[in-house]
Amino acid sequence: MTEADLQELNKQFGVPNKALEPDVVSELQSIMRIHSLSVQDLYFKWESYCIKMDMDGNNLSVESLRALKQDIQDALERSNRAHHVHIKTEKRTSGTPRGAVKNTGDVYGMLEGMVPNTPAPGKLNKSASKRRNHLETPSMARVKGNVPSSSPDYKSPLRIEKQLDAMNSVPTSFNDRANPGEIIEVLNEHLKPPEPPIAPHAEPRIKLNAASDLRKLGYKTLAMKSSEASEILDDRIDEFLGLVRDYENIDENEFGNAASQSTTEIVAVGRIASDSSEGKLNAASLVLETSRRTGGGRRIPLNLQKLNGRYQFFPGQVVAFRGINSSGNEFVVREVLEMPLLPNAASKPEAIAAHRERLRGGPDAMDSDDEPAPLNIVIGSGPYSADDNLDFEPLHALCNQAADTYADALVLTGPFIDVDHPLIATGDFDLPEDVGVDPDAATMSSVFKYMISPALNRLVASNPTITILLVPSVRDIVDKHVSWPQDIIVRKDLGLPKAVRIVGNPMTLFINEMLLGISSQDVLWDLRHEELVGARTADPVLFSRTPRYLIEQRHFFPVFPPVDRQKLPKAGTADGLPTGAMLDTSYLKLGEMMNVRPDVMILPSALPPFAKVVESVLIINPGFLSKRRGAGTFARITLFPLKLKDQELSSTGMVLHKIFERARVEITRI
Repeated sequence: MTEADLQELNKQFGVPNKALEPDVVSELQSIMRIHSLSVQDLYFKWESYCIKMDMDGNNLSVESLRALKQDIQDALERSNRAHHVHIKTEKRTSGTPRGAVKNTGDVYGMLEGMVPNTPAPGKLNKSASKRRNHLETPSMARVKGNVPSSSPDYKSPLRIEKQLDAMNSVPTSFNDRANPGEIIEVLNEHLKPPEPPIAPHAEPRIKLNAASDLRKLGYKTLAMKSSEASEILDDRIDEFLGLVRDYENIDENEFGNAASQSTTEIVAVGRIASDSSEGKLNAASLVLETSRRTGGGRRIPLNLQKLNGRYQFFPGQVVAFRGINSSGNEFVVREVLEMPLLPNAASKPEAIAAHRERLRGGPDAMDSDDEPAPLNIVIGSGPYSADDNLDFEPLHALCNQAADTYADALVLTGPFIDVDHPLIATGDFDLPEDVGVDPDAATMSSVFKYMISPALNRLVASNPTITILLVPSVRDIVDKHVSWPQDIIVRKDLGLPKAVRIVGNPMTLFINEMLLGISSQDVLWDLRHEELVGARTADPVLFSRTPRYLIEQRHFFPVFPPVDRQKLPKAGTADGLPTGAMLDTSYLKLGEMMNVRPDVMILPSALPPFAKVVESVLIINPGFLSKRRGAGTFARITLFPLKLKDQELSSTGMVLHKIFERARVEITRI
């Protein structure tokens, strides 16, 4: 290995001021040599492996690298097996006699022993039990050897690996999917769901009220000016400075410029950034970016040694530090000040009582003394079809679920027609033959009308009182608004029923008393990839730490700049590059939360699905309804009505919603 390669390895995998151990370098070289990988490609595989195993990317050791090597080898073997199955299927459907081709891809046995993982004749006929055991035994089990925690919040690496591995599995028919309807996670399991009603409700039990101004999302795209963008970023820093000053009761004179040399300790507010546009954020590249008002927009390196590993940062995070810059070269951080949180959502007692009556069916409903039936809300997130077809079978199955259980609401987030879908990207598909549309006159709106809208129309026909919410995605090919924050999809020519409401992305709205925040942008993946976590961080659990960033920063997408497209999960297009975040910096303020914390936040992500309570906010990642090569998951909220005490009914104050205490959430395989 050349000296340049060694330096690149230390740059990508090493820690500041410390070279990699020789045995670690040897193991890295071995992986690169066996699989013909560059340093950058190996780093990407390591990052993907760490996400899959839910482990710290800085925990580099010979054991973990050997586990990575085994994981790459396992993936290669799965790919080869899928390749052989694909060859056999193609031969069979083309009418080739079975005897003409053996059961291996090596027709004449010429490749036996010459190419890695090429099976010799007869080796594919080993017992199915051995093959199954090989697939179900994770390579990390030989390394970790510890017993999984019994805590309900604990997510073992094995579980995360199994869920993420489905994206790389052999393509299967939707009808042949494994364990449909299996509940894989439940929040508030002590709340028992009632039996579904035997008939639709007589009237809609949901009242919608928008808390976001949809008109502001109709801004002109592709017209961003650098001066406007910089003002938005500066204003955000100055706004948080005022919040910290009031929350911590700090005198104005204590604030200062972190980039200016001083012998006096100050409080500095700024944005976390990296001194390099490439590579992952680390302690050596960490800088604080000041606003033009407080520091002339300068950047200063940060020294975190006095924090003793008690920190967690990501690019774009607005922070407040107490420290000193005595040398003029770096700002030594002594304390990270806590950011004030928005207050919890609350309503007047009479509004709560009115929503409770609506759940019962109105004041004239029979059995008015009985407890009202809880709300049933089904949540699904696109994509809605696997890479090899545009049948939208998962969407039809989800609509059947909502129809069979007479759901009160169905929340669907985009993409609906995914611009990253290989068939959409190439145009290699046809509309159903019975629609009678001229192919030369058809548009993507026609595709939506004849492939997606029928499922929604059948659902409304069987459940007339349901409310359907559609949230667009920047990957939606039918939406002309290509930037985030994103305007609504124009419903003209889509053939949607009246029960469908199209909202913006992100969107905050009331469903009865529940304040719901939704964003189809995969911010959790960006945060997981870009965050810098100390060895003694206050929150070691990934699925509560990343949503907490959003609550503390009061924004649905606080990462800036967003992750490079090459580091996102690969798309099914020819180049494999996904669409990316598509941020319009000039309008990022439209992505901020309102004056209170949402009761529920729906944040679809490529990370394994979960439901957690973070800072009194119910966080739900329903997962994707369809993965690239298989079926996915959806979420269901069973929201029990709030019981008001007599003193609360007679009070003139506000009543907290406490949705996290009375909502049962189920993550289910479609």
